[in-house]
Amino acid sequence: MSRIFSFGFWNSLARMILRNRIIIILLVVAATAFLATQWKNMQFSYTEANLLPDDHEANITYNNFLDTFGEEGNLVILGVKDSTLFTPEKFEAWTALNEELENYSEVDYVISVSNLKKLEKFNDPNRFEMVPFIDEENPDRKQLKAYEDELFTALPFYENLVYSSHSNTIQSALYINKEIVNSEERKDFVLEKLRPLIREFEEVHEIDVKVSGMPYIRTLNSQNIIDEIGLFILAALSVTSLIFFFFFRSIRATVISMITVCIGVMWAFGVIGLLHYEITVLTALIPPLIIVIGIPNCIFLINKYQQEIKKHGNQAKSLQRVITKVGNATLMTNVTTASGFATFILTDSTLLKEFGLVASINILAIFVLSLLIIPIIYSYMSVPKDKHLKHLNKRWIGGFVDWTERMVRHHRIAIYIISVLLLAVSIIGIYTIKISGSLLEDMPQEATFFQDIKFFEEEFDGVMPMEILVDTKRPKGVMKLSTLKRLERLEEEIGDVPELSKPLSVVRLVKYTKQAYYNGNPKYFQLPTSQEQNFIMPYTKGMNAGENLLNSYVDSTGQYARITTFMKDIGTDKMERIEENLLPEINKIFPEEQYEVSLTGKALIFQKGTNYLVKNLVISLSLAIFLIALFMAWMFRSFRMILVSLVPNLLPLLITAGMMGFLGVPIKPSTILVFSIAFGISVDDTIHFLAKYRQELKANNWKIKRSVYAALRETGVSMFYTSIVLFFGFSVFMISSYGGTVALGGLVSATLLFAMLSNLLLLPSLLLSLERSIANKEVMKEPSMKIIETEEDEEEILKEERNHPE
Repeated sequence: MSRIFSFGFWNSLARMILRNRIIIILLVVAATAFLATQWKNMQFSYTEANLLPDDHEANITYNNFLDTFGEEGNLVILGVKDSTLFTPEKFEAWTALNEELENYSEVDYVISVSNLKKLEKFNDPNRFEMVPFIDEENPDRKQLKAYEDELFTALPFYENLVYSSHSNTIQSALYINKEIVNSEERKDFVLEKLRPLIREFEEVHEIDVKVSGMPYIRTLNSQNIIDEIGLFILAALSVTSLIFFFFFRSIRATVISMITVCIGVMWAFGVIGLLHYEITVLTALIPPLIIVIGIPNCIFLINKYQQEIKKHGNQAKSLQRVITKVGNATLMTNVTTASGFATFILTDSTLLKEFGLVASINILAIFVLSLLIIPIIYSYMSVPKDKHLKHLNKRWIGGFVDWTERMVRHHRIAIYIISVLLLAVSIIGIYTIKISGSLLEDMPQEATFFQDIKFFEEEFDGVMPMEILVDTKRPKGVMKLSTLKRLERLEEEIGDVPELSKPLSVVRLVKYTKQAYYNGNPKYFQLPTSQEQNFIMPYTKGMNAGENLLNSYVDSTGQYARITTFMKDIGTDKMERIEENLLPEINKIFPEEQYEVSLTGKALIFQKGTNYLVKNLVISLSLAIFLIALFMAWMFRSFRMILVSLVPNLLPLLITAGMMGFLGVPIKPSTILVFSIAFGISVDDTIHFLAKYRQELKANNWKIKRSVYAALRETGVSMFYTSIVLFFGFSVFMISSYGGTVALGGLVSATLLFAMLSNLLLLPSLLLSLERSIANKEVMKEPSMKIIETEEDEEEILKEERNHPE
């Protein structure tokens, strides 16, 4: 009955599609038009990917920090390493540039050497005042030289804030309005105002200006992602269409396929907009993925149509059989591929959920589009001529299939030995895999903004902020001398870590007040004693010195203090070591009964997100294997067949993991997707092969060898075609400027190539070697769902339908 239902369903569906062609085309056009109207809802991500669940402890800590001090990543820095900057002409130009920047509404304020103020002590009444560091309107060369010497030797307050402690590099700090720092306005400011202004300044004054800071990096990184979406789509269309044409030697077949996948891409963007999801480095991969995964659907359908035409020349019958016979198998393969992506929906990470949901929806959508568009378009065209069918008799592809048959027939022991050796070597490689949680590692390393990051790492010890939030548990507790001394001790610990920059906190301002009290002598840049504090306090009344710094590093109640340090581009292992070393020192310095101290910041969140993702990799991959095993159990109703079918698909994953270890490709958010994606796609070949094998067993009266070789010859060509398309399709991602995307493309391509060879060599070898235990009627029961229909099946079922019309 299940066979009658299966055939009856697809036969009815085929008739419905071909009888309602106009209505279906209009529905596809209407759906495409509707989804196109949703494109306006697509949002581009203006922050780093947060891989952690919203209720994760690290996210809660970070949100508490934001509630206390607001957005952390609002600093853009301009750096100049030019010995001639302190000359009248260039200094005047630098001053003008900073003044122009400060006039922008998007900028709250600018700290620059040109508008620098220093703290001075005045008497009668006793007070501190901020006075201009440069008080002349147009200082001459000699005066500028004196100011330069004073800045680098007498103003430690501005070290790593305005000047580098390593060289004579000067930087200006632009504090972007916190309201716009995670919005499109930030993008407009950086791309349309800041960058053109800096370029013009560099050309006119021949001064090389380095620009960095998280708002700047985020903006250019997001723009790169946007630019690469178009590049990937064009490249994927070009590569797959060329391969498709090479196989079919038919312009119209190629054009029909391209129309189908282009509509699929439009739907993908529409689904992202409909769900109001952001375009991230992951969701940006979905449109080209749809092209790469959609083309094999087109190959199966068009190839079957042309085979039917060659067999009997009846177009209506051919189109009917395309839907009836290939539809079921294509649905199964698309469902398994979608399952690989859908496992990400079950993680707690919002980013992965969105990626998994959009990808799985659109994989099923491209199947529906292929099944509707290809038969309908061909129904309006003339019957293919002999020249369009020549590719069905290619000799070179027959040579490849002959080779696989020879290997399986005569060299099974060699196949097993090679498989075991590859497995052993891969396990060794797996143990060398590293985990990377670097925010910058995947960014395009040839880009100017990445080179600027390296410049600031050398000169200012990093650009990625790490924050330490200190809760004194009482109002005005921060400014107590005991707390300030504890903060200073923690700053000294941080200063001893080579990967971290000299920290910024309210301690620096308090030290500066003591230096000012002693008439600016830099040797007194230190915390006052309790006795000195009594002398200094009268001078601080009504003082607004360093008000911006005070507001940024102490909250309005005086209960919370913030220490900011900047990190170099370090991996997860170093970050974990730093955290492990700092936390015991923090607990020593700040007793838990008096203080609560937490480490946070975007870089730390990203690192913890990567670790979280690695744990989810095991879960999602296990789920993918479990779901697909259940799926195959339902189809083949044989536990032994499940085990046999999983081995050829798990081995390529292990080989790829081993390659990652030997090639030094770390586990990170981009490469972690390789395994679930590749497994979901590679298992398609197994389904096709086993379905055909099951069919041949029955046709050949359960003769194993004959059935295996017949299935191998029948499915080898389609496996080769689709694997080549997928290999080159995923290779498209290797043109990316993002290291992670390059690795993703290369690794998935390699895995699918290994999977094809594994399914063509190892799977049939296992079937032959285990023939006694898996190839009997009890084990290979009638499947729950008929995957491939034969003409005999069709005639038998039609006969049953005629005899039992009810």
